[in-house]
Amino acid sequence: MATVPEGIANLHRICGWLAAEMGARAGPGSRFATWNGRGGTDAIEAVLDGTVDASLFVPAPFAKTVVEGQGIYGGPGADRLRAIATLPQDDRLVIAIDSKYGIASLDDLRRAKPPLTMAVAMDDGCNMVGYATNRLLDAAGLSRATIEGWGGSFVEGEAPWDTIGLAIDGTADAVIFEAIMTPFWTKLQERREMTFLPIDDEVLDALQAQYSWPRGTVPQSRFKGLESSFQTLDFSDFLLLCRDDLDEEIAYLMTWCACETTATIEQQYKHLAPEDSPLTYPLDPAKMARTSVPQHPGARKYYEGKGLL
Repeated sequence: MATVPEGIANLHRICGWLAAEMGARAGPGSRFATWNGRGGTDAIEAVLDGTVDASLFVPAPFAKTVVEGQGIYGGPGADRLRAIATLPQDDRLVIAIDSKYGIASLDDLRRAKPPLTMAVAMDDGCNMVGYATNRLLDAAGLSRATIEGWGGSFVEGEAPWDTIGLAIDGTADAVIFEAIMTPFWTKLQERREMTFLPIDDEVLDALQAQYSWPRGTVPQSRFKGLESSFQTLDFSDFLLLCRDDLDEEIAYLMTWCACETTATIEQQYKHLAPEDSPLTYPLDPAKMARTSVPQHPGARKYYEGKGLL
């Protein structure tokens, strides 16, 4: 079988951990492989078409809409997706604008109509950051067409280093992205003064109603210069997915390894404070059992046996 993180960096690390732990308990001749991906709809497609047995999708809450047939993925069979576990990552999608513009709110942005350049993730049908960014802007009455209409422009990247990097090097005046625990945001604030915009309640309510996307709080301590905490779109957690026909023993073993061998993966992040870690430790099986889509029977069997459901 193949336990696959459709993405890079931390998704590969999670995959290596689970493959090693499962391999130590699997029968003779068992083999594991990791296929590269991006952690978005490609993770869903790879599971549904049988290319892989399991994948990691980011962010976890967004999978609910996909399974319900309302989200970014429009292909067949999304209702066959099942969850193994939620792997914790405390993250948010944030908007930051160069403070020289004097923009401190979405209302300020609507009124001032500055001809700024925004760095965003590509909305190409796979990247969940780009998909969420454009839906957030639309809900706020600040679509790309609206911003371009007053002289603004957009530049695109894929990952934190090449999207936030566009603001770091001065190509962009603003950036909309996640991965708030990474050093790229620190480097950006070292280079230039940035103002982080809270997202209006009505915008977050609209996204919750239409897509089931939750809101989250950015604490005052997260970024330099914040005068208070603020609300924005939650972008937390990795969801370990499979298809409904995955062998129940394999699904159970995968869940057991994810919950019973947490120390193996946690020690790889102990050089970072929990709030700065791309995988938020300590991993709590009770929280891992809270999944945004229905659980595979093998996973549910484990959680029920441990009294976690």
